[in-house]
Amino acid sequence: MTASSANTGKANTGKANTGKDRVTAAVLIIGDEILSGRTQDTNLAAIARYLGTFGVDVAEARVVGDIEDEIVATLNHLRGAYDYVITTGGIGPTHDDITADCIAKAFGVELYEHPDIIAMMQSRWGGELNAARRRMARVPVGGDLVKNPVQGPPGFTIGNVFTLAGVPAIMRGMLEDVGPRLRTGAVTISRTVRVEGSGEGVIAAPLEAVAKAHPAMSLGSYPFFNPPNGYGSNLVLRGRDLGEVEATVVELEEALKAAGVATILRVD
Repeated sequence: MTASSANTGKANTGKANTGKDRVTAAVLIIGDEILSGRTQDTNLAAIARYLGTFGVDVAEARVVGDIEDEIVATLNHLRGAYDYVITTGGIGPTHDDITADCIAKAFGVELYEHPDIIAMMQSRWGGELNAARRRMARVPVGGDLVKNPVQGPPGFTIGNVFTLAGVPAIMRGMLEDVGPRLRTGAVTISRTVRVEGSGEGVIAAPLEAVAKAHPAMSLGSYPFFNPPNGYGSNLVLRGRDLGEVEATVVELEEALKAAGVATILRVD
């Protein structure tokens, strides 16, 4: 599938894409093991960082258990609200790996055993494939494959949805085949100002004033407690215009100094 065809089947509401240069994505993490706490998800951070290099913003992320109706409903909402959806998990050989079934149902198509995947698995394992392994060869009709350079069968894509493995190392390998297919946007530039020795009650007013003066940018406060220096916060500024971002950093530093904040460090 080419980058220009990746939006096939998407009903773009315009609600999530508020800027002409903004391309958005959602991440749908599938699996009871994530919700139970037995497995700690690291895929969301990896996907957000990777997509960011293409100017694609992760605007929403959801975690859904192994319940077909919930997966289908969530997927249909996300693929209609954002330019792309990345799903992770649930494409293995066991009975609870139902992601392929759910995506086919969401798109109203059947699943079929992709001959290239069957041939690959036969080459790897030899002879006949058991029913469990054949489950991993199922792809929605009209879908395309996503290369898996690590091990095991590939993922797949249909419409604006990319379905990847849940194992982090394999998922990251599959991402390398996703990036070139995306419509790219303006890359977001991020800068961080670190405040030490002052809590959010002190920095709230100057931060709000600067944020209101620059509505096209995102300004966030991420507090921490670090003995012996006490409270502090990392103030993160994000925008697409380098000149505005750099000027806003200076403006924020001056506003913080005027509010009596003593320790201000430029992190990046």
